[in-house]
Amino acid sequence: MADIRPTAPQYEYITSEARFPALVAGFGAGKTEAAILRSVLGILRSPGLNRGFYEPTYDLIRMIAWPRFEQTLTEMKIPYKLQKSPLNQITIEGYGVIFFRSMENPNRIIGYEHADADIDELDTLKKDDAAHVWRQVIARNRQQKPSGINSIGVTTTPEGFRFVYDTWKRDPQQGYEIIQAPTRSNKHLPPGYIESLEDIYPASLLDAYLEGNFVNLTFGTVYNSYERGMHHSRETIRPGEPLYIGCDFNVTKQCAVVYVRRNGDEWHAVEELIDMYDTPDMIRIIEDRYSEHPIYIYPDATGRARKTVNASTSDISLLEQAGFMVRVKKSNPSVKDRVMAANAAFERGVLYCNAINCKTLAESFEQLAYDKNGEPDKKSGLDHAIDAATYPIAYEMPIQKPVAHIPVNFSM
Repeated sequence: MADIRPTAPQYEYITSEARFPALVAGFGAGKTEAAILRSVLGILRSPGLNRGFYEPTYDLIRMIAWPRFEQTLTEMKIPYKLQKSPLNQITIEGYGVIFFRSMENPNRIIGYEHADADIDELDTLKKDDAAHVWRQVIARNRQQKPSGINSIGVTTTPEGFRFVYDTWKRDPQQGYEIIQAPTRSNKHLPPGYIESLEDIYPASLLDAYLEGNFVNLTFGTVYNSYERGMHHSRETIRPGEPLYIGCDFNVTKQCAVVYVRRNGDEWHAVEELIDMYDTPDMIRIIEDRYSEHPIYIYPDATGRARKTVNASTSDISLLEQAGFMVRVKKSNPSVKDRVMAANAAFERGVLYCNAINCKTLAESFEQLAYDKNGEPDKKSGLDHAIDAATYPIAYEMPIQKPVAHIPVNFSM
């Protein structure tokens, strides 16, 4: 079979005899690879029994889990059959089935059973959702084993003090074992991988994403890298220059933030349009104020379907019909990704705000806090200007985690 050489934390996790082991690790430490190896080796050790494998979304199953399972099984010379939708399973002849399920809707984790399971990136879910998934997976984990011990392994990046912290770190019950792994534990990483993480992530996140430690990611203000004095811009709009406008669709609360670019990669928020009635109103104001400028606009992606005016045309279609150059992807980046992108841009010195012309935006950057669920507090009303401001930043300066291929190597 294949020559597999796991890192020390991977080996400790894969071979753990705990009923509920958890590998909490930094980026590139090999969490998913460890989960896959635990799944494959586990099904080989228990012929006739099935396993479950869980990812936060179906897209991650399709794009990450299946290709890596296929690579691992091929390298280990294990015959298999991948059956995609609607079965979503890998059958290993003579051994059993690995069921693949998304955690997007915990109520749909029904109608099958397995003896053991592996859950990847559990802590990317909200605390209550992760707890619901955990209960649902335990309910599926009921095939009888000769050993009498059904196990569920968890691999995740620490995402603050959420479900994994509460369950495995703060007050673990019997059978719960935690193994923490820093990124540096993986000796197979390409040169410069760690340095690239240090370059793109805000300092407040590096202890979690490099060291695999639980840290408070929701303490104080959301945009904690913003400092009014340090990030104040004196820039204003110059005649005829391109303008880059982020916009958020909300009836009677429509917002837009106008950027100019300086010195190649610097983005300066120089004007804000606040509390517009609807999209036609916003278009009229932009056309009146900035008629001599090329307009690049970065809207809320939900505007493809959303209508802030009683008409059959979507908000984004209205922007396109107005002649604006629309830059939008099929779906919005997550709120967390937009927060990280903006905080990282502030720290790198490429994002500035004219606090005189953008009073609402500057105050929102200073004051927006997290709610009790660890999410930016939408009840405060401070999120509208920030949403408009961060769509362009997440589009042009997204947080893109470096990819690290981790070879599968130990003798079997």
